[in-house]
Amino acid sequence: MRLSDAERQDALDVLEEHVRTGRLDIDEYGARSAKVTAAKRVSELIPLFDDLPSPRPSALLNGVSAPGVPVASSEDNALVRFLTAGAVPIAIVLALAVLILSRGRLLIISVALPLVVAMIAGARRRRS
Repeated sequence: MRLSDAERQDALDVLEEHVRTGRLDIDEYGARSAKVTAAKRVSELIPLFDDLPSPRPSALLNGVSAPGVPVASSEDNALVRFLTAGAVPIAIVLALAVLILSRGRLLIISVALPLVVAMIAGARRRRS
């Protein structure tokens, strides 16, 4: 996930707090703040805060964001994961029902439905 300017600023503020509490010295703060400023993705912040306790930047917290940065709730994510995980088996059952009820006349739909659903579910998993 790409970082916003607000998330970068929040990460810099958190680093400043760690300097104020004595967990980071000025040299370490300078090196880490340069990396935060250059960071483009949330994953680039993880190694910069791994060895530090709370507070943590909002971009690294699940379900919390910097001001003005929307984040999907964990309930939405759980529902999407459930539907994505169950989509292919449901499509297979529906395809078998179509095959049986049509007595083989709609074979193409019975084969295509699970394949299309599997491709869509796979694409969604890769984006997550």
